[in-house]
Amino acid sequence: MRFRAIAAVGVAAIVAAGCQHRADQSSALIDMSRSTGLSAVRGTGLAAILSAPRKPASGFPAPTEVLAAGKYLAVKHQLTLVGSEAQVGKSLEAVVGFCGSIRCEVLSSSVANKTEGAIAAGSVSVRVAPLDLSKFLEFVGKQGAISQHSTETADKTTQVLDLEAKLKNQTEFRDNLRRMMARPGVTVADLLQIQQKLTDTQSELDSEAAQRAALANETEKVEVEIEFRAEGVARRGSAWSPLGRALEEAGREFALSLAALITVVVAVIPWLIVIVPGGWLVVRGSRNWRRRRTLDRAAA
Repeated sequence: MRFRAIAAVGVAAIVAAGCQHRADQSSALIDMSRSTGLSAVRGTGLAAILSAPRKPASGFPAPTEVLAAGKYLAVKHQLTLVGSEAQVGKSLEAVVGFCGSIRCEVLSSSVANKTEGAIAAGSVSVRVAPLDLSKFLEFVGKQGAISQHSTETADKTTQVLDLEAKLKNQTEFRDNLRRMMARPGVTVADLLQIQQKLTDTQSELDSEAAQRAALANETEKVEVEIEFRAEGVARRGSAWSPLGRALEEAGREFALSLAALITVVVAVIPWLIVIVPGGWLVVRGSRNWRRRRTLDRAAA
C-alpha cells in the first residue's frame, strides 16, 4: 500500500510538470504573437500576417518618462573673431589644427586672402564634444578678440524618441520575418513574399538608422561656427559705415537714372530720323501755301 501511494504521488508530479511546461510554451507563443502584431486566429493567410499593423514595443519608455530624465538638445555657438589681416589665415589654421588634437571634427572651412579689391577673411565650422568645449573656446579666444558670441539651442527630443521607437519596432518585425523563413513547410510563394517584406523592412531600418546617427551627432556634440574678420574692417564699420552706405545708395540711384536716360535716348533716336524731316516738310509746305494765298489775294 505504501509503495502504491508513493507511485501515485510520483505520477501526479510528472503530469503536473508536463502541464506546466505546456502552459509555459503556450504563454511564450502568445507573447510572440502579440509582439509581432500577427493574428492568432487559425486559418489566417500569409498576406494578412505580413500586412498586419506593427505597433511600437510595449517596453519602450513613454515620451514623458524620457523628458523627465533629460532632453536631446542640439547646441550651436556662433563667434566672431577680430584680429589683424595678416593673422586671419594663421588663426584659422591654428583652430583647425587644435580641433584635430581633441574630440572635434571639422565640418567646413574657408579662407580668403587679402587682395586689391577684397580684405582677408575666413570661417570654420566644427563639432566639439561637450567635455572639450571649454578647452576649445579658450583656445579660440587666444587667437584674437571675440567681438560677438551667440548660442542657439534646438530641442530634438521628439525626433529622437520617434526614431528610436521606429527602430525598435522595425528590428523586432525583421527578426520575426527571419524566424518565419526558417519554419519548416514554408512554400516557395510564401517564401518570396516574406523575402520581399524582409527587404523592404531592412531598407527602412537602414534609413532610420542613418537619421538616428545624424541626430546623435547633433545632440551629442556642440556645433561651433567661427567667423574671422580683419581688425581694420571692424573700425571702419563702426563710424563711417552710415556715410559709406549713403554714398553707395546715392551712386546707385544716379546709375539707375543715367541708365533710364540712355534707354530713352536709344529708343527715341530711330524716330528722330522720321520726325525731323517730316516736320520740316510740313512747316515748309505750310509756308508755301500761305505765300500763294497771299499772292492770290493781292492779284484779286
